[in-house]
Amino acid sequence: MNKIWRAGLTALLLGCVLLAPAARATGRAECASLPSKILGRAVPYCVLLPPSYDTEKTRHYPILYLLHGLGDNDQMLVHSGGMNLVEDLWEQHQLGEFLIVTPAAGASFYINSRDGRHRYEDFFLREFIPGVEKRYRAQAGRASRGIAGISMGGYGALHIAFRHPQLFAAVGALSAALIEKLPNIRAQNSLQLSQLRVLGDAFGSPFDAAFWNQNDPLIIARTAHLAGLKIYFACGSEDDYGFDSGAEALDKLLTSRHIPHEFHLYPGGHNWSFFAEHLPAMLAFEFQAFESTPRQLR
Repeated sequence: MNKIWRAGLTALLLGCVLLAPAARATGRAECASLPSKILGRAVPYCVLLPPSYDTEKTRHYPILYLLHGLGDNDQMLVHSGGMNLVEDLWEQHQLGEFLIVTPAAGASFYINSRDGRHRYEDFFLREFIPGVEKRYRAQAGRASRGIAGISMGGYGALHIAFRHPQLFAAVGALSAALIEKLPNIRAQNSLQLSQLRVLGDAFGSPFDAAFWNQNDPLIIARTAHLAGLKIYFACGSEDDYGFDSGAEALDKLLTSRHIPHEFHLYPGGHNWSFFAEHLPAMLAFEFQAFESTPRQLR
C-alpha cells in the first residue's frame, strides 16, 4: 500500500529541494536496532531528531511513535521523502520540535498475533518504549508521549492507545485499517477480498473473526476509558480498501459516547498524495496535545 506513496512523495519533495535555498541546520535521522527478548531478535527503528537536539544537550523533548503501514518499514520517513517534509515544517516554524520514532513491525498490525508467536504489542509496550526513552532525551510521562500511524499503523496506533490510554497524550491515524463490517471469509466482493488480503496472518490462518473482534479499535472504543486522550483521525472518502466506512463508524461511536475527537473525511484514496497532504495536520495535532496537556498528568 505504501510503495506508491514512497515513490510519489519522493518525486514531489525532490522538486522542492532542488528549488529551495541553502538551508540552516536541520534535523537528522538516526537508525539503529533494539534487542528484544519477547520477540527473540533485534528490531530496527529510526528516530528523527529535531534541529536543536545536537546543540541543546540538556534539553528533553516530547516523543511521537509513528507507526508505518503494511509493506513499509522503520525507514518510512527516510526513504519516502517524509523526513524532508518534517524538516521543512521545523525550519519554517510551522511545527514544534519533538522526537519522531518509527519501529519496524512487518505485517504484525502491532498486536500479539493469534498464534502467539509474534507478541509485538508486548514488545512495543514493555521493551521498545522504555528502551527508546532511556536512550534518547525524551520528556518523561504520558503528557509528552504520543502515538500515530498510517494505514496498518493507524490501526495499530488506535488499538494501542485505546487499550492503554494512560500512556499517551494523543493518538492520530491517517487512513487507518478500520473495517466497519468484517468481510466473510468466502467473500466474492472485490473490496472484501482486498480487505482480507491486507489483514494477512496476524489474525489467524484461517482468519479468526473472534480474535479480530478482541483487537478491533472499533470494538475496544465502545467501553474504553478515553478521558484525557486527544484523538485525531482522517481518511479519504474514496479509500481503496473501504476504510472510510470504518472511520465514519468510529466517529459516530465516539460522538455517541460524547468523547471529544477530531475527524476529517477528505476527498482522496489510499495513496501517497493523501498521506503527504494530511501528515502535517496530524503532526501538528500531536504537538498541540503535548503543549496543552496539564502538567499534573505528566
